[in-house]
Amino acid sequence: MTSYKTLLSNIKTFIFDVDGVMTDGIVVLASNGDMLRTMNVKDGYALQLAVKKGYRIIIITGGNSEAVRKRFQGLGIKEVYMAIGNKLEVFHQIVKEDQLELNSILYMGDDIPDYQIMAEVGVAACPADAAEEIKKISHYISPKPGGRGCVRDVLEQVMKVQELWFDDDGFHW
Repeated sequence: MTSYKTLLSNIKTFIFDVDGVMTDGIVVLASNGDMLRTMNVKDGYALQLAVKKGYRIIIITGGNSEAVRKRFQGLGIKEVYMAIGNKLEVFHQIVKEDQLELNSILYMGDDIPDYQIMAEVGVAACPADAAEEIKKISHYISPKPGGRGCVRDVLEQVMKVQELWFDDDGFHW
């Protein structure tokens, strides 16, 4: 079996779920009905650096929060698909329209709605606290749980393998 580290050299596109990956999956309900989430600043740093380095970052989530959209826009992420009931359909549309090679895509998800996409991509990754079904098909299970640095973990590993980590671009937001 090929080491997942070998597969990282092909990655050009990252696709991430939000709740349970970018967040810890805990939602606080505000009195006005808004659902509040927390996100890790180290994940944010790595995401903006990956954008700066030319990686394509795509968000596909079932959630729908303007605050979450603004957070990603602030990091330079332009492709944010929210309130998606069928993630696989959106994924196939992106792959077809942009003629992406599946082995150049890393997808990080944590639960059953992510399963079908993860079964198709070059590298399937998940946080430490992902559902067991997701862990079973993942090439890599981060030692970090969702919302606690698992996104930075995979971004950093890819950039290190591709020798794009810790250079002059990294010292400035």
